[in-house]
Amino acid sequence: MSGAGSNAAALLDAAAEPGFGASVVAVGADRHSADGLALARHAGVETFTVPFADYDDRGDWNAALSERLDAYRPDLVVSAGFMRILGAEVLERHTVINIHPALLPAFPGAHAVRDALAYGVRITGATVHLVDSGVDTGPVIDQAAVRVEPDDDTASLHERIKSVERRMLVEVVGRLAREGWSVQGRQVRLGGPRQSPSTEYVAEENR
Repeated sequence: MSGAGSNAAALLDAAAEPGFGASVVAVGADRHSADGLALARHAGVETFTVPFADYDDRGDWNAALSERLDAYRPDLVVSAGFMRILGAEVLERHTVINIHPALLPAFPGAHAVRDALAYGVRITGATVHLVDSGVDTGPVIDQAAVRVEPDDDTASLHERIKSVERRMLVEVVGRLAREGWSVQGRQVRLGGPRQSPSTEYVAEENR
């Protein structure tokens, strides 16, 4: 995470509820000032920071991030708007999901809300997807629609999308933890034989 930590807060609150099925073992950030780190510490959850600027190249940073994740042995890594492309050093060792403020494959990248408004769409939304080596190209787990109002600007639309994101992310993480999942091509199926158990997770966030 590197921002206000609203998604991390939602996951921390959900994990404290009986029956959710998962626990947060750590919250990580790419900068020391991320507000979500304080939220995690207040909840008694371990935190860590791996600043991108501390490393000579992207591969070194990915290797350091993977090493920190390894220390917690998470079954699932939750990347909530983490604005870094994760490399093979991370993705070959960890299952990562991401929340994105658009209905993928429309409007990938860092400016999804702005791009949706500029295109003039009437409906956008949010997507939870598995992370692969591309930019918001991994298989979709779930999506929710948000209508664009005539007087919306980027800030107002993004705020409504974030409200939907938080609810959907909590629901998806809970279901992955309780039911397991499998991947067939680009289809992510909840329930049935587990591709990987998901009782603990590390949360990363960038908003």
